Parts: sequence; structure tokens; C-alpha cells
Amino acid sequence: MPLIEIPPLAVPRTVLVTGGSSGIGRATAARLAALGSIVVIGYNSRATLADEVVAGLAGSGHLALRIAMGDAETITAAAATIEQRFGSLDALVNSGGSTTPVAAGDLDALSDAIFDQTVMINLRGPFAVVRAFRALLERGNGAAIVNVSSIAARTGLGSSLAYVAAKAGVDALTIALAKVLAPRVRVFSVSPAGVDTGFVPGRTRERLEKTAERLPLGHVTTPDDVARAVVACIVNLTSSTGIVVPVDEGRHL
Repeated sequence: MPLIEIPPLAVPRTVLVTGGSSGIGRATAARLAALGSIVVIGYNSRATLADEVVAGLAGSGHLALRIAMGDAETITAAAATIEQRFGSLDALVNSGGSTTPVAAGDLDALSDAIFDQTVMINLRGPFAVVRAFRALLERGNGAAIVNVSSIAARTGLGSSLAYVAAKAGVDALTIALAKVLAPRVRVFSVSPAGVDTGFVPGRTRERLEKTAERLPLGHVTTPDDVARAVVACIVNLTSSTGIVVPVDEGRHL
């Protein structure tokens, strides 16, 4: 019986991870660097922490750049820096975001200011990053975009109604961009729930564990669980695009 030739993994040479100084972004950066990628850590305000992340990554050539989701100038400047340094980009992981918890039933507490800020950071911001880096991604090798979404987009349950709406927009945008950017760039959403990070202010580990007890897999999702799904989209799902990948211990069921 002849041997089956297995093609090599499509490991990206250069990757940008927004929100890369903590949580899912940091775990994703570590995974990709360990595979041999050069990783650009995009951060908002914690420059020292971003530098620490860069210093701890496997390999060399990594760097940190300020990329604030609500500041178009930082996005444009980062694109110029990456173009000058690398000439192209093989993968973009949009994991930068924030949320302001507001009880779903308290419509009055969800002010216009909170709503607009939430949508700007979690939906408009990722789109602005894609727009700025499109040309570099189209020059890349087997390029992919992974938008970190949330199962809240599917269940309608999240830290606020604005956050739910923004993440639903991210999933819709993923599908639309997959059509627009094909065949040069694949586009995915990875959709976690209840990840063990400090992303949601006031959410405790105990609360996450109580929620996990009711889920089919009975497990609290870690940042690395999500990172492995992100890496799988980039490296392994080379014949897929425009899909939303739940990483939620079966919560969507």
C-alpha cells in the first residue's frame, strides 16, 4: 500500500494579534510563536505588559505596537510599520475588545454612550483593522483572519445587550468578509463563552464554575482552549472560510 503524503502545516510567517497583551490574545500569540511564527502584539494602553509578552515568546523578531480599537491613527500607523518591516501579513487575529456589564433587563442603564462605545470597540474596531491590513494580508501566504467573537451572539445572553449585538455583528461581518476577500484570505469567527479571564469586570471564578456545571462538557474554558481553536483555523482549516467555530463546552446546544 503506497504511503499517503501529508502536506505540511500552513504555519504563518507573520501574524498580528490585537489585544495580545492578555487573555485569549496572549495565549494565541504564545501558540503561534511556538509554531515558528513572528508575532506582532497589538495593545491598547499596557505597553509594559505587551513588552513582557513579547519577551516571553518563543523565537525572535516579535514586536509590540499600539493598536487601539477606537483610534484609527494607531491602526494606520501599525499597518505602515508592519508593511515596512515585513512587507506582508499571513494572519490577523482580532481579539482586542472590552465590555461594560449591564443587566439585560435594565434598558435604561444601557446608555447611548455605553452602547456606542461597546459597538465601536468590539465591531467597528475589528473592521477598521481588517480594512487597514487587507492589502498586506492579500500579499500573504495562505492568509487568514480570525475574529474572536462570543457565543453571546448566538444565545442572546452576555455582559450587555450592546455586547451581544456587537458580537452578532462580528459573526455577520465574518461571513460577508469571507465572500469579499476570497480567494486570497480566509475569514473565521471563533466564538467562546465564559473564558477564565478578567475580561468581564466583576465575574468570578466561582460563577464560571457554576455555569460550567450545567454545560455538556462541564469545563471552564481557558484562554488556551480558545487559542488552540484560533490556531486550528489559521493552520489546519485551509479549505474552510466564513464559518463560526464555537469554543463553549457545548453551551450553544
